[in-house]
Amino acid sequence: MASTAIQAGPTIRSAIMVFKPRIAVAIMLSAIGGFAVTQGSSPGIGRLLILSVAVFLAAGSAGAFNQWIEHDLDALMKRTANRPFVTGQFNAGLGWLTIILGLLLGSVLLAGFATNWWAALYTFLGAFTYGVVYTMWLKRRSWTNIVVGGLAGSFAVLAGAAAVNPAIGVEGIALTLVLFLWTPPHFWSLAIASNDDYTRAGVPMLPVVMGKSRCAWVILAHTVVLTLVALIPAFYGMGTIYLIGAVSGGAIFTWTSIALVRQPDRSNALKNFFASLLQLCLLLGGAITEWVIRGLS
Repeated sequence: MASTAIQAGPTIRSAIMVFKPRIAVAIMLSAIGGFAVTQGSSPGIGRLLILSVAVFLAAGSAGAFNQWIEHDLDALMKRTANRPFVTGQFNAGLGWLTIILGLLLGSVLLAGFATNWWAALYTFLGAFTYGVVYTMWLKRRSWTNIVVGGLAGSFAVLAGAAAVNPAIGVEGIALTLVLFLWTPPHFWSLAIASNDDYTRAGVPMLPVVMGKSRCAWVILAHTVVLTLVALIPAFYGMGTIYLIGAVSGGAIFTWTSIALVRQPDRSNALKNFFASLLQLCLLLGGAITEWVIRGLS
């Protein structure tokens, strides 16, 4: 029995990682940020938590579809060569596809019944954008892949905002734009760090297409605009905590982006990648904290 449990452990962990849970958590937090910044009649904490779970599951289904359909591409890159569909630990057949599509359908229905069908539609569009538009249509064809793919996080914000008020206001639109602007510099930083992988695989990520130095300048420009747009919700109901998170996160991300422009190497690219994650955590954490304080007052 102990031997069986030991053998099952890695399999369970691999199955969980197929769904890219870290990305799914970030998408879920974006949805929570969406309803945190939106003014309106809340459907209740219970329903909002169910929506958060639905968005998490939808994002997970999109992440699993990404790994399922491009296991051939993953095999060409050191960063992804050990994924279970590449190694043969899991078979990229119809069984897994059925699980993935069933999970997506269930998550969309869960979002609709828990809140409303606008939120459900945005939940579906987020998964569709990442799984189909980004992975299938654009990733191997155009440097715009992650620019359009960034809409996945934006749709999560819209799902959260629509759960509170389908007529999404300025604050919800601003946070949607923030997520849209955040994703490209976040991922391009990782692409600079993994430039050799993407070059070898023939994936036209921006640093492959225009070079790491010019890409670093594009990242910096995105980061500056992102930092300024992230301040907008502070003028539409968000308070000091949100503002502190937006300013500090933007300052850190901008600082590391400047360092990347000065020296566009793997080390600075990874620092910028992690700084982008810190910025998102501070931004969404500030919005969610403000929402919790409003609920307690």
